[in-house]
Amino acid sequence: MDIEVESLQSPVDRIAQVDLARKVRLLSGRDFWATEDLPEAGVRGVRTADGPNGLRHQSGRHDHLAMFESDPATCFPPAVAVGSSWDPKLASRLGTALGWEAAVQGVDVVLGPGVNIKRSPLCGRNFEYYSEDPLLSGVLGAAFAKHVQAQGVGVSVKHFAANNQETNRQTISAEVDDRTLREIYLPAFERVVREAQPATVMAAYNKINGVFASQNHWLLTQVLRQEWGFDGVVLSDWNGIVDRVAALRAGLDLEMPGGSAGRDEEVLQAVRSGALDEAVVDRSAARVAGLDRWRADDLDRPGYVDVEAHHDLARDLAAQCAVLLRNEDATLPLSPGGRIAVIGHLAGEPRLQGGGSAHVNPYRIDVPLEEIRLLAQQRGSDVTYASGYLLDQPSPEHLLAEAIEAAAAADVAVVFAGLSERRESEGVDRVDLDLPRDQVEVIRAVAQVAPRTVVVLSNGGIVSLEGWHDEVQAVLETFVLGQGGGRAVAELLFGLRNPSGHLAESIPLRLADHASVLNFPGEQGHVRYGEGVFVGYRQFTTFDTPLRYPFGYGLSYTTFDTTALDVQVTGPDTAALSVQVRNSGDVAGQHVVQVYVSTVAGPVRRPVRELRAFTKIALQAGETRTVRLELPRRAFAYWDVDVDAWVVAPGTYAVQVCADAATVLTESVIELSGDVVAREVGLDSTVGDWLDHPHIGERTLSLLGFGQAVISAEHLLMVRSMTMRQFVTISGLDVPAERLAALSDTTR
Repeated sequence: MDIEVESLQSPVDRIAQVDLARKVRLLSGRDFWATEDLPEAGVRGVRTADGPNGLRHQSGRHDHLAMFESDPATCFPPAVAVGSSWDPKLASRLGTALGWEAAVQGVDVVLGPGVNIKRSPLCGRNFEYYSEDPLLSGVLGAAFAKHVQAQGVGVSVKHFAANNQETNRQTISAEVDDRTLREIYLPAFERVVREAQPATVMAAYNKINGVFASQNHWLLTQVLRQEWGFDGVVLSDWNGIVDRVAALRAGLDLEMPGGSAGRDEEVLQAVRSGALDEAVVDRSAARVAGLDRWRADDLDRPGYVDVEAHHDLARDLAAQCAVLLRNEDATLPLSPGGRIAVIGHLAGEPRLQGGGSAHVNPYRIDVPLEEIRLLAQQRGSDVTYASGYLLDQPSPEHLLAEAIEAAAAADVAVVFAGLSERRESEGVDRVDLDLPRDQVEVIRAVAQVAPRTVVVLSNGGIVSLEGWHDEVQAVLETFVLGQGGGRAVAELLFGLRNPSGHLAESIPLRLADHASVLNFPGEQGHVRYGEGVFVGYRQFTTFDTPLRYPFGYGLSYTTFDTTALDVQVTGPDTAALSVQVRNSGDVAGQHVVQVYVSTVAGPVRRPVRELRAFTKIALQAGETRTVRLELPRRAFAYWDVDVDAWVVAPGTYAVQVCADAATVLTESVIELSGDVVAREVGLDSTVGDWLDHPHIGERTLSLLGFGQAVISAEHLLMVRSMTMRQFVTISGLDVPAERLAALSDTTR
């Protein structure tokens, strides 16, 4: 049929008169990467591509796991590195460049960012996620998403939700209580949705409490759409739907990929049989039709990428992500002149990124060894090289001997160590945190003969530093830095750039010390999130568990002083703070102001402190700046499962400015009036609930006679835990039932 498309006012109108079978075709892709066209309704399909840290656009043969070649693109620092930058401006710059490249390559929707929480350091896809903290993940993810979309290209925030492992990811059920979901695993998604209005949200493969994420009405409709106001498209992860009709009914609009993989007939039969209301099809089809606002073909811009400019950007971003963990005796930066031994296979063949669907085919690659040689020559230093080991294969003994010889003849040895993409990839979790044994052997042997030893780490997730850490003078954790990482590392080593990264995840002394270890990766199809809200640093700080380096930790070539903290209460559940930061060292540097909140207020157990605000600032040597930050309601709230809402408990809160999650620099204590939560009580509520009730507590105390009776603290605890029905029966007190009922009625 012919439709005057120009006269239609919305996607709903545009498909209103379209045949059912044609509408259903919109609900699955045209092929592996693209959605369907619907010319009679003026709907043009959109093209998607992977792209959290660079575009993986396949114009030739295509697949989901990067087995086939993709078109060249800039490989920017992956999310693990961006997380360590603690810098939303950096995430924004990356998003702007990536959005530009997507538009040039004709990609309309980029599949990213990934904002899943690093629940376990063993997750094989941790390189693609920002942090173990939801605030840090959400702020960075929202900044990235907003700036990709500012280029006219949509994003797909993923993987929604509780996708925190790769083992059995298509079938595993993540068993997570409501408070933990709300406080840890959902907030990053919520922030991206509310602040960036992403074009799409990608549902995860896994189940949540027994229900597949793709079929979870509570997740996709109640939370995502009704509570958070999301009005875009929910799409499946590739081949991620078990029951197409159930997914559609739950709120998942678009099944990917399409073509022969689509299941349009199932939807058609369900509508024709009356099992599915056609209005559900209309709703989702209208959403998918609305995706055509994200069309790279419509953008007015030059059809090319400035490859050199984007490579320079990749270098600049990479230099701000590396974390200096150890620097004894000011070993770094390297002094001019002298002899440098560069050791390690990864120095000559660098690791840029993780494996799997996010794998980028880079335009060019900076090799650390080459960049170190170039800068050393400019500074009058000599460089020798020994590979020391091989990746993913046995290392001949002579390689170790050559490394020892090179280190013994040098003033400083720089050892590159880390993991290969084979060890860290989509679809496979790690089994330990260890560096390969031959690399540890090289580090220890070099440290015995070299006057000073620097270790440069390259890995997608944290690795254990035990067994060699105390034997070396400096450790630079670079994670994976993308195609410009080689130059960035060289500039950091020689002091042309000042390290400013901070850990976005904790580094334990032992894997056994990590709270997730007892419940990862699960068994018999279930993984229980038994640690609750005590994820990452929340566990280490609360239970005073020793660790190697805490969340938020990072050294610099300069020093910073933090003083003059002033916290003002701005409402019943909000505050604002100002604090002075001074660069007290000799060189310019960047500093992360980390603000945590600590409290025991409320009826739930809370971590000893939680990150609630942060900002990254640049200061010249000797410069002082006043930093001001807001602490909104959510900075003080917990999720109350009884009232199914965020609650700020009345009480005392310590606002702490910290060097990292374990080190408080200065704090100020405030009182918040918070929320008065009046829960309904009855005979099967505890006596404690009656006594604590804000409206009837005093009257209950009087009615039960506790005001006159002498009762020990131990007996009171026992009484408080009884239901009122039990207490009245056991106590033998003459408590008028009608008066209890009258009191109870006032709480309804």
